[in-house]
Amino acid sequence: MKVIEISSYGAPEVLRVAERPQPVAGAGELLIRVVASGVNRPDVLQRMGHYPVPPGASDLPGLELAGHIVSGDPKAMAEGGFAVGDAVCALVAGGGYAEYCVAPVVQCLPVPPGWSEVDAASLPETFFTVWSNVFDRGRLLKGETLLIQGGSSGIGVTAIQIAKAFGATVIVTAGSDEKCAACLALGADHAINYKTADFVAEVKAITGGKGVDVVLDMVAGSYVAREIECMAEDGRLVMIAVQGGVHSDFNAGLVLRRRLTVTGSTLRPRPIAFKSAIAKALREKVWPLLESGAIKPVVHSTFAAIGEPSGAAQAHTLMESNQHIGKIVLTW
Repeated sequence: MKVIEISSYGAPEVLRVAERPQPVAGAGELLIRVVASGVNRPDVLQRMGHYPVPPGASDLPGLELAGHIVSGDPKAMAEGGFAVGDAVCALVAGGGYAEYCVAPVVQCLPVPPGWSEVDAASLPETFFTVWSNVFDRGRLLKGETLLIQGGSSGIGVTAIQIAKAFGATVIVTAGSDEKCAACLALGADHAINYKTADFVAEVKAITGGKGVDVVLDMVAGSYVAREIECMAEDGRLVMIAVQGGVHSDFNAGLVLRRRLTVTGSTLRPRPIAFKSAIAKALREKVWPLLESGAIKPVVHSTFAAIGEPSGAAQAHTLMESNQHIGKIVLTW
């Protein structure tokens, strides 16, 4: 099969088309013929040598995909309600940039009726991440206020829609007026251009000084101190990336006085059982919203994985430019 591999750590041009043996599904797994692969920030970090591959995972980039079941563990397929030929999307620990990929059955979800595989490939990584961090760790409740840093990112557009569907008020930050407008169109209640306004002052004004209940932070670094300033009592700050750096200085007194929780997580190295629980919750609580059209895919661009110039390299270049709104997808 053809794959996209990382020939050496470096710029997008190190991504190259190669040949690999087709994988074989083992116990509890499916073999999927990939139609589309989602592109995510961790793929870029892996390409640059900053995101080690978990033990036992494929060295190929790619954490999400959609396609059709070719074969698999019959018992696990039956338990998951799947059959050969079904269209599915899957979260994987690696190997998504390939014509075929093996995935644990419990990390697969059906492609919603009427959706394309491109649409479905844009779902798993961000939906698993948002559910795990905003709802499981952040414990966002109906009527509470969520602040999303980077509202126009793949994570951001997902968090906006799910949080609104579950009755939260949503405030986002984004880096341009165009991106802010896109977030508002997706349902965000307020959008702050962080390049032209102080998000701390804006959040305090929007909330009447109360602050937000949950913050979804992809920046960390100096942002942590500022986020703590604009959190409500018993607020929860959840970090899922450290694009602004790993070191943060903040007012610990505010954490004590307001009884704040500062937490975070990474999804890729977590065990299959952990991801299975997220998949089960998504299928029960979020997939009906996708099927009804209440939540929609936001795909900014697609690139042919195999071609000249390299579609994968173009996709990574776009990702690093931060000019996209929503998801970037490779097609096979």
